Amino acid sequence: MEIIESVQEMQEKAEALRVAGHTIGLVPTMGFLHEGHLELMRVAKRLASRVVVSIFVNPSQFGPSEDFERYPRDREGDLEKAQSVGVDIVFLPTAPEMYPAGFQTRVQVLEVTQHLCGVSRPTHFDGVATVVMKLFHIARPHLAVFGQKDFQQLTVISRMAADLDMGIEIVGVPIVREPDGLAMSSRNKYLSREERIVARCLKKGLDLAQDLVRAGERDGAAVRRTVEALISGQPFTRIDYISLADPETLEEISVLQRDTLMALAVFVGNTRLIDNAVLEVRA
Repeated sequence: MEIIESVQEMQEKAEALRVAGHTIGLVPTMGFLHEGHLELMRVAKRLASRVVVSIFVNPSQFGPSEDFERYPRDREGDLEKAQSVGVDIVFLPTAPEMYPAGFQTRVQVLEVTQHLCGVSRPTHFDGVATVVMKLFHIARPHLAVFGQKDFQQLTVISRMAADLDMGIEIVGVPIVREPDGLAMSSRNKYLSREERIVARCLKKGLDLAQDLVRAGERDGAAVRRTVEALISGQPFTRIDYISLADPETLEEISVLQRDTLMALAVFVGNTRLIDNAVLEVRA
């Protein structure tokens, strides 16, 4: 497994791979890798002949009061995990390498960023779109793999790639969960033992919503109230949002007439967790 830290070296390597006839699959990450990340890498290996994993804690997607400085990092552990699933190249740039002196460009995706996490984190997706655009130009992938846990991020990147005719296939991979249902996340490390138990309420809320819809409930407000009651009834919880939205536009809906995204953002203690499911609406 090759480790590259320079933007220029990564670009030259990507060009050489393309000239040699390889297809490049990119898995962008912020490190502190877990089984969810490794599944993205396995998918990339099945779809491409060479896999590049980027590890970069991107400062531009953190707000001023968010957890950039304490975001968990584990360089050596990450490299071991990436190698264990057969990654070919790990791209490990520094912040000055990605954002050199004088950097003043940002990428904005407009409408799909105005919902869900974009409400409470208004600059977040500008940072995401900008860094992913840079990674696409640096690693020159034929395809890029993202997890559906960050459903809005996947939507934003898909929109950007389509709008700008980038010719990159964006692949979404279903959420990888712990045995008790909690969506795998690097931020789970922040949870205390008691908070970790409580955090299971996100998946329970999604399952409850699906049960209600299967039983015939179509009133979005009624579904939201029931899930809100379940989550807010747990200790340590503070709801950021509970959304029922169109899976393509992310616009809120009031009546469930077709399959609908339920997305949650909930603080458990001081840790903000997200989760989602597409609720099946049958005639």
